[in-house]
Formats: sequence, structure tokens, C-alpha cells
Amino acid sequence: MTDSPDDPPIEARVGDALNDASATVAVAESCTGGLVGSYLTDVPGSSDYFDRSLVTYSYDAKRSQLAVPREHLDAEGAVSEPV
Repeated sequence: MTDSPDDPPIEARVGDALNDASATVAVAESCTGGLVGSYLTDVPGSSDYFDRSLVTYSYDAKRSQLAVPREHLDAEGAVSEPV
């Protein structure tokens, strides 16, 4: 499926889908540095469905805020698909 120039941006469509489902979203980011949360909160009314965002870059932050096991961090590194 290809977006047409007349389609709303993806972040607006995600917001509409969350509102339609009476759902909320929280994001945990690392390499993106908060970009996903920024896109989502650029949409007027996003406070209806956007709960929170964590940007965890360090091992300590990933362990304390996201409960990523040290074994995963040691084996895969902080910036890896499994982590």
C-alpha cells in the first residue's frame, strides 16, 4: 500500500487508530533519541492517547528503567535488536 499525498501523516493515523480503540501508547527509545515520541506528540490531541516516553541510552538506564537483563546487555550490547 502506497501513501498518497492526500493521506494524513502516519503519526496522525496512529493517533486516530489509538483513539478508535480507546488505547494508549508508551514508547521506549534509544538510538532514536525520542524521535518517535516527538512525532506522536506533534499531533494535536495526542495527550488523549500518548502516555509516556523513555529515552534510555546507557546500560544503567536500560536496566533500571526498562528491566533489561544485564545478560542481554553483556551478550548483545546496548544498541542491538534483542535489547
